[in-house]
Amino acid sequence: MRNRQEAKESIIRQESRAIARELKTHARVLGGFVAIMWIVELVDIVIFDQGLNRYGIWPHHREGLWGILFAPFLHGGLSHLIANTIPFITLGWFVMLQETSDFFIVTAITMVVSGLGVWVFGLPNSHHIGASSLIFGYLGFLLLRGYFERNFSSILLSIIVGFLYGGAIWGVLPTVPGVSWEGHLFGFIGGILAARFLAKRKKQRAGIGN
Repeated sequence: MRNRQEAKESIIRQESRAIARELKTHARVLGGFVAIMWIVELVDIVIFDQGLNRYGIWPHHREGLWGILFAPFLHGGLSHLIANTIPFITLGWFVMLQETSDFFIVTAITMVVSGLGVWVFGLPNSHHIGASSLIFGYLGFLLLRGYFERNFSSILLSIIVGFLYGGAIWGVLPTVPGVSWEGHLFGFIGGILAARFLAKRKKQRAGIGN
């Protein structure tokens, strides 16, 4: 009886350590991304007088393609960055909850889809920067994940995110002047594509396991 109890306690300790390690990894990843954004913005303000923002996305300009990589880390001042930081951390963490690797895949797909979408369909002479495209990508991923994966945890998370952030979906429409609704829209689409891709990959992986 004692051996069984000790074995159960050992399993609980191992699971607790695994959860703690996972949470530390989440904190390091999200903290690293946010730190880059803040360092870039502070350097841009103090040293370059917001000159780095020229590396954002300029639709239809060949040089503007670099913005696909750089735009999410550039912001139009501290107020812009502050407004993006909390939803980035919150939704980014939700993306990680099932698998940490999901965060990197969703981020990469969203950056490419939103960046190319803005570059192709954005208004001429417009300029697009900010992490909001990633935020809307995470939102699209989380809202549709339950639909594509069809498991309890994914559906529950979709409902929770819908309750907390569902109202933000109106940001994909051109309702606020000066805000990159194109970035929001194509970021959201990128998140949906990422949800479909990951759900299909996980189902294939489960099939191989059987």
